Amino acid sequence: MADTTVKIDTETRDRLAAIAAARGTSVRALVADLALQEENQLKLGQATAAFRQAVSQPGIAEAFDRDFGGLPQDTDRMHRAA
Repeated sequence: MADTTVKIDTETRDRLAAIAAARGTSVRALVADLALQEENQLKLGQATAAFRQAVSQPGIAEAFDRDFGGLPQDTDRMHRAA
């Protein structure tokens, strides 16, 4: 993969360098990891929106609960994507 340059202010550069150092990695690897994480979050958001739209259709949520057993009883402590 070819290299490129990204211009950022020195404060941001220093923050990224400190985070990378704390993780024992390079700024290059940190930025690559952050980009991948953000890409995954965008995809998760899209999937969540599609799921919410699908289960908003009449009868779908009930069928989902019937087929998959619904949500666990202790949902207060669980993180939900949807």
